[in-house]
Amino acid sequence: MQPLIDHARLAPQRQGGHPSGGAQAPAPQAMFIACSDARLVPTQLTGARPGELFELRTAGNVIPPHRIGRLTAEAATVEYAVNVLRITDMILCGHTQCGAVQARTRSQAPRTAPTMWLWLLQTHHWRRLHTPDADPGHQHLLAQADKLRRYPAVTRSLRAGRLRMHLWYYDLATATVSACQEDGAFVPL
Repeated sequence: MQPLIDHARLAPQRQGGHPSGGAQAPAPQAMFIACSDARLVPTQLTGARPGELFELRTAGNVIPPHRIGRLTAEAATVEYAVNVLRITDMILCGHTQCGAVQARTRSQAPRTAPTMWLWLLQTHHWRRLHTPDADPGHQHLLAQADKLRRYPAVTRSLRAGRLRMHLWYYDLATATVSACQEDGAFVPL
């Protein structure tokens, strides 16, 4: 913990005395939705500076289904990004070696994380979309994108052409990113 504290103490010198590196009010280029896994660092992956990405990180990169009257942090964050910040690009990024995807494909509940297991069970259409020969990580990402497209703000903005959705898949071993094409194939960026 001490290295993190020391680094935080030096933040003003690294950022030239400006909070957030001198960034003004948020005007992000894109929303980046990713797993909470610490090995995936959106700003490092994209080279974005402070204020250029509006990030949403969830365990397993899970997006809950939209339901009227059901409040979730994910739904509020997506709605804010699309309707208030008016982002034009949304990147949904999965990754290899995801513990949540591995747990879900094995149908094994982590005994020390029962809440996470319930989260995965309630918000994941794995059985409907999974095909035996497909990459489980890719299928998981496609399932989350399917749910995200059903959020009213996302649906309206996609239809109006104000928003583009990008599905990326990050390989932790090689640091390469592939993107999902219209036909569902993942190809290197």
